[in-house]
Amino acid sequence: MSTVEQFGYRQELKRSLGFADLMIYGLIFMVPIAPFGIFGSVFSISHGMVALAYVIGLVAMAFTALSYAHMARAFPMAGSVYTYAGRGIAAPVGFMAGWAILLDYILVPSLLYLIASMAMNTFVPVIPVWAWLVAFVLLNTVINYLGIQMTARITRIMLVAELAVLTIFLVVGGVALAQGKAQTGALTPLFDSSSFTFSVAFAAASVAVLSFLGFDGISTLAEENREDARRLGRSMVAALAVAAVLFVVQTWVAALLTPNRAQLITQGDLKGNAFYDTATFAGGPWLGVLTAVATAIAWGFANSLVAQAATSRLLFAMGRDRQLPGFLAKVDPKHRVPVNATLVVAAISLVVGIFMSTRENGATELASLVNFGAMTAFLLLHIAVVVHYTVRQRSRNYWAHLVAPVVGFGVLVAVVINQNVAAQWVGGVWLAAGLVVLGVSYLLGRRPVLPSEVK
Repeated sequence: MSTVEQFGYRQELKRSLGFADLMIYGLIFMVPIAPFGIFGSVFSISHGMVALAYVIGLVAMAFTALSYAHMARAFPMAGSVYTYAGRGIAAPVGFMAGWAILLDYILVPSLLYLIASMAMNTFVPVIPVWAWLVAFVLLNTVINYLGIQMTARITRIMLVAELAVLTIFLVVGGVALAQGKAQTGALTPLFDSSSFTFSVAFAAASVAVLSFLGFDGISTLAEENREDARRLGRSMVAALAVAAVLFVVQTWVAALLTPNRAQLITQGDLKGNAFYDTATFAGGPWLGVLTAVATAIAWGFANSLVAQAATSRLLFAMGRDRQLPGFLAKVDPKHRVPVNATLVVAAISLVVGIFMSTRENGATELASLVNFGAMTAFLLLHIAVVVHYTVRQRSRNYWAHLVAPVVGFGVLVAVVINQNVAAQWVGGVWLAAGLVVLGVSYLLGRRPVLPSEVK
């Protein structure tokens, strides 16, 4: 098995995770019931073709997962796409890839905490959104500090609970459909000829892919994987496949039962409760409350727990290479976790989450920015596969190392082009800032350099 020592590092993190741990981590990061929280937005943008949006999102992420798997095998280290682009192409490109995906990783915990806190405030309004947010952040920070094994144990429990809620919804939804409660034709959630355009489909997919983000977080645990690097890549593909089936099935059922379809399409999901209204229509108020509370716990505790862990590992990797402040590379000697990076993520999540809670469409704005950062970094990932394998190593496996990443690149370009315009502008400013930081580093004689491989 390849080790980090081959690439000039010391093994500091604890290798304790197996294939099942990694796959479960990816599933809980993606959240099996993730569509509950953004169903209304995707429904509105897709004109009711929610299942189609998730199928397109799956195609985009499937090619990306394959590229991740190839690069994880070549470079089994923490750092995700930052490491893969830096090692596969060049250190400066790695910095920009890391900078791009930081927009995803740094903001996604804030987004998760915000959505969960807003949901809990709906049921317990006496406790303000900011107080819920503080509680979620503190709880997850303590758990992450106690070590990756503690995080892994808790995610197993949460995964079972989420799957139980999803099963209840699907059973009740199936009964409702059998009773004739369907509000539209069986194939409409997948294709509606009266509303379909490529721009509509890809615009909806640009939001739906938020549910898939998380399988890539598995790559940040490469230095805590106790098995062969191939298993790391396979766990990503497996987690994505399982999640995709769950996403398509649940959104198909929900889209068939959604009441007030025309109003939701024209006005959007202003209160973020479209899915819970659908659940109430299908099974009664108890099901609406169950799905809403489950979403709050899944997003605010389970998903944000692993998101914080993944983000801290990315900051750890970039800090270790001195491409971010070196204090981020500090590892707690007892629990063997990147302690400073974990605390920084917690602090950013608090500040951003509380600030965005004061904005009318704060959650939507955050979601768009998260997706832009991820998609941009994934584009560089596909390029890294081609450069490393096809150009440098002269690989003759043209499907895996040339065709697949090129196709994946093309699909992602279509998704990025159809993203929210404001997100494109803010994301562009973020990338420009990264270029400025990179330029200043060169001027100060601190160009990005990665430790050389030990031959």
